Amino acid sequence: MDYSLDLYTYRVSCMVFNDPIHGHIELHPLLVQIIDTPQFQRLRHLKQLGGVYFVFPGASHNRFEHSVGVGHLAGRLVRVLSERQPELSISPQDILCVEIAGLCHDLGHGPFSHLFDGSFIPEVRPGLKWKHEQASVKMFDHLVKENNLEPVMEKYGLTPDDLIFIKEQIAGPLGSSASSDTEWPYKGRPEEKSFLYQIVANKKNGIDVDKWDYFARQVDHADRHDANICSTYTVAY
Repeated sequence: MDYSLDLYTYRVSCMVFNDPIHGHIELHPLLVQIIDTPQFQRLRHLKQLGGVYFVFPGASHNRFEHSVGVGHLAGRLVRVLSERQPELSISPQDILCVEIAGLCHDLGHGPFSHLFDGSFIPEVRPGLKWKHEQASVKMFDHLVKENNLEPVMEKYGLTPDDLIFIKEQIAGPLGSSASSDTEWPYKGRPEEKSFLYQIVANKKNGIDVDKWDYFARQVDHADRHDANICSTYTVAY
């Protein structure tokens, strides 16, 4: 069967997840292959709220389900933009790259999530400028290489520039581009598609699908029943 990006809208071979926040969600088969790697599965063992779980036992959710949720919301938002504003020329590759970035944005988290990079690293390695975003990019490269996913990505129409685009969405401009004086520091997509960089990790105002899933999931685990209102209505309107 042909799983090319031309058949993306037909949801060929997608897998259905029953998420407690977003309900039944479908993910592209490439995202499923990423999820099935050991590097992604380790997120099942990282608590979303770190040590909070020891005080509030209900806060037991993990980075795995949050990452799946962010990948889902990223795809929903970029598809809504594509459908309602065709003049933006959002391609199927753009959609897939945004979904992958959402799915993989937290790959680099350590034990107890932000407690690791906020307290542990400064204590044991003072002076080290370590951020989980940069670690996520390195883990993504490792994931792709160790699981031989480059041929799979090529099958779905992704190029080396698309891989750069995915990593830039997670951590911002890469390498020398981060300190470049040029007006547009990104290499994965041209400036006319700058809006794509604001979906997963919005560097302008912090309002992005990562936060939407984060807040909705925290509310749900605090025993509230309106957890999906924020993400659902923001994407819809």
